[in-house]
Amino acid sequence: MTKLLEWVFGVSVIGAAWALVTFDLLNLRLPEAYKEVAWPMPVYLLVVFGCYSLATVGYRVATFNDCEEASKELQDQIKEAKEDLRKKGLNM
Repeated sequence: MTKLLEWVFGVSVIGAAWALVTFDLLNLRLPEAYKEVAWPMPVYLLVVFGCYSLATVGYRVATFNDCEEASKELQDQIKEAKEDLRKKGLNM
């Protein structure tokens, strides 16, 4: 099962449970308080997902590793390319 199908399945299960509680499709005779809590639940979940995503991106940016060796190698390659272009007659 692909990751997309896993997410679609999970969202479908949660959506079905939400619809059952909110619209009382199975005549469960749940207290009105349950319906009042369940009605705005998709908005709450969307806000929580947004906060989690923002925190994850922020953490990954804060702990991003510097690649000193790769930076040095790239600078050397740039110098080498500039020297090669100068030998071929291109002035920078």
